[in-house]
Amino acid sequence: MTADAAQTPTAKKAIVIGGGISGLASAALLAHEGWSVTLLEKNAQLGGRAGSWEHFGFRFDTGPSWYLMPEVFDHFFRLLGTSAEAELDLVKLDPGYRVYFEGGFTPVDLADNRDDNLELFESLEPGSGVRMAGYLDSAAETYELAKEYFLYSTFEKISPLLAGPVLKRLPRLVRLLTEPLATFAGRTVKDPRLVQVLGYPAVFLGSSPYSAPSMYHLMSHLDLDEGVLYPRGGFTSVIAAIERLARDAGVEIVTGADVARITVEVEGAALVVPEPVDVYDYETTEFDTNVIDRDELRRVLAGEVSSAPVPEPEPVSTPPKVKPRVGGVHYTDPAGRAHSLEGGLVVSTADLWHTETSMLLPELQTYPESYWEKKVAGPSALLIMLGVRGELPELEHHTLFFAKDWKTNFGDIFSASPRIPEPASLYVCKPSATDDAVAPEGHENLFVLVPIPADPSIGAGGIDGAGDQRIEELADTVIAQISEWAGIPDLAERIVLRRTVGPADFASDLNSWKGSALGPAHTLRQSAMFRARNVSAKVDGLYYAGGSTTPGIGLPMCLISAELVLKRLRGDTSTTALPEPLVAPAGVVAASAEADAGTDAASTDAGAAPGDTD
Repeated sequence: MTADAAQTPTAKKAIVIGGGISGLASAALLAHEGWSVTLLEKNAQLGGRAGSWEHFGFRFDTGPSWYLMPEVFDHFFRLLGTSAEAELDLVKLDPGYRVYFEGGFTPVDLADNRDDNLELFESLEPGSGVRMAGYLDSAAETYELAKEYFLYSTFEKISPLLAGPVLKRLPRLVRLLTEPLATFAGRTVKDPRLVQVLGYPAVFLGSSPYSAPSMYHLMSHLDLDEGVLYPRGGFTSVIAAIERLARDAGVEIVTGADVARITVEVEGAALVVPEPVDVYDYETTEFDTNVIDRDELRRVLAGEVSSAPVPEPEPVSTPPKVKPRVGGVHYTDPAGRAHSLEGGLVVSTADLWHTETSMLLPELQTYPESYWEKKVAGPSALLIMLGVRGELPELEHHTLFFAKDWKTNFGDIFSASPRIPEPASLYVCKPSATDDAVAPEGHENLFVLVPIPADPSIGAGGIDGAGDQRIEELADTVIAQISEWAGIPDLAERIVLRRTVGPADFASDLNSWKGSALGPAHTLRQSAMFRARNVSAKVDGLYYAGGSTTPGIGLPMCLISAELVLKRLRGDTSTTALPEPLVAPAGVVAASAEADAGTDAASTDAGAAPGDTD
């Protein structure tokens, strides 16, 4: 693409849709690659799911709150010539997190290091320490293998995966990909509490331990071996750092810009839309880890069967045809005025379902509604942000509450007839334990997340009880549950600020598929090379980043997804991360210089004078 990019004035102009972490990261990387980048964000505030809310002296992160995979963050910053140490103030949490269990068990504190955690497991289940050491060794090995061969791959080609280390571990990889995480964890420990500790990371992946492949036991290496970090100032400080780097690189950021349409241009030829055929395009369920059998999966990993969409062959006699190329976007501002922006490259980091089904004409959709009807959404969430008077020593920075009937809990969320679990397993973050800036003196800041079904009809939230009745009643129940399980009898009476967020808010504010809080669940059929690709099969110059596409859910994955756009543009099919710092290939530099010498493309309002974008 870079060789052709300099042929038109718009070729080196890139448009990034969405100002979450993947959008800001994509914009920053593209700007360093020589593109003139405009980022369009629907909301008034940047951050997307990693947003922030301030009220009455409290400041809440409204989304991600676990800083895991620190080397991924550092690598991203080093691509841009800096480091996580230079951009963030990171603190290691000890304990990493606390867990309360239904039934009156003593709460368990997970430490910030491997040795103490092995001692903890041994104390709760004699004999488990040795097995857990092997489990964590396997988790570490799998994590390194994933970083080297899977996470940084676009899966444009399968052959780069066929390296010695992968082939050597092929039988084990097949088992890890076809055995559910809950089963693998249950073979390692028997105490139900410990099984829950090992299975809960599936929630970070928008999935269930009964459907997430056991390859994701690698997550236990992150929290039990490496420990959990926290960026002072909250995760909004991470967003602010990437925004700063993007602006420094020349990115223009426009907030309140709601993109309605991605436009295409076709020069001198009929519009042709190839229809990709995905041999794995069938309906999946939450319990789909065995949908692809081990023999078939082995053949895919060994390169005998391709997982890539295969275009329909054209007759030899068919005259050459041209696939449409992206031309830009139409968007509206907060006043409702229409704008048009031209660009030779569009990267949408909005929810992929929304991008495909709302921003593209039906004949241009690689992932139409029929695709999503066969897929599994990750859970939505009830979020409760609480300002509480006085101290809460019963809660750590991270505290988990696990219901006893674990399997039913997840079944309620992911079944064909979903319902809100009762009692629910839930998560509480108390950043005021570590960060004085998030709450007024003498108060605590609580962020509560309750996984619930992805269903916008459950309702929307509001401030101080103003949300939909079902949401507010559920919030009352959850606050009472925390009060009882953690032994804080007067919790409700000490609340001075309360805000709720429900599935309908995720749908309206973030254009999220089914109101999911995370995106497509990480079942086997929706992981790695089986997840939606980061490039349109029907429109040249249209790319995707964010949690809906490869490699998947979570802030580190979103940073990697931005890097994968760059790798796709470069034609880089390697499986490893890009070298640090980022250096544009010679061809890209030349194309950029040639494009810069041309005439800048106009950015015009619909019905307004060229150049008027106010």
